[in-house]
Amino acid sequence: MKATAPVTPTVLKKSCSQCNLFELCLPLGIKDSDILRLDELVAVQRKIKRQQPLYRTGNPFEAIYAIRTGSFKSDILLEDGREQVTGFHMTGEILGLDGISTGLYSCNAIALEDSEVCVISYMKLEELARAIEGLQHQFHKVMSSEIVSDHSMMMLLGSMHANERLAAFLLNLSQRFTARGFSPTEFHLRMTREEIGSYLGLKLETVSRAFSFFQKEGLISVQQKHIRILDSDRLKKLIQHQASVR
Repeated sequence: MKATAPVTPTVLKKSCSQCNLFELCLPLGIKDSDILRLDELVAVQRKIKRQQPLYRTGNPFEAIYAIRTGSFKSDILLEDGREQVTGFHMTGEILGLDGISTGLYSCNAIALEDSEVCVISYMKLEELARAIEGLQHQFHKVMSSEIVSDHSMMMLLGSMHANERLAAFLLNLSQRFTARGFSPTEFHLRMTREEIGSYLGLKLETVSRAFSFFQKEGLISVQQKHIRILDSDRLKKLIQHQASVR
């Protein structure tokens, strides 16, 4: 597949020191006196329109990206031409770590809605990490979190049935929205059910049946893409019970 150049950046007047997401991003745990120095990392902020790529597989790796607003999906193209969704990413999370090992991005990052990212030069990040106490440690924590997330996904796909997978997915979203100061029980799904199925290793009709079952059982309320969790305890017990009987 021919590599597609990243979207042309739009420069905006914002910085790490003024950002209300610093507790979810790289500045976490860094001394206040060093926060201003992090502004050196962010060359520009880039706006990405819905369904547009931030980067594609094979693009040269030069930067990582902190999501300032909006959300993204990452996916890879399989040999048979199908797209496999490998993750969904929210504000405060880092994109682009997949390019570190080879110098090329190994997946596509596509905006699920109009979004904005901070462009962080990886070369400058390495330089500044040697000067700022805690920055390298925090960056390693971010990468470790990605590894843990990947392992959790493998466990989910390998050991859970369809309803359990969807329950775990919704509870994970709830936890991530809570960490960002949003409601843990009401949120809007930016991804399609087909994309959810691709991520969870389920067919579209299986995902739809699971949503219908949860609604019938009074676990959730669904209005198009708007989700309201009515009984999170029962969703958790569904996963715990299935795990205990295997």
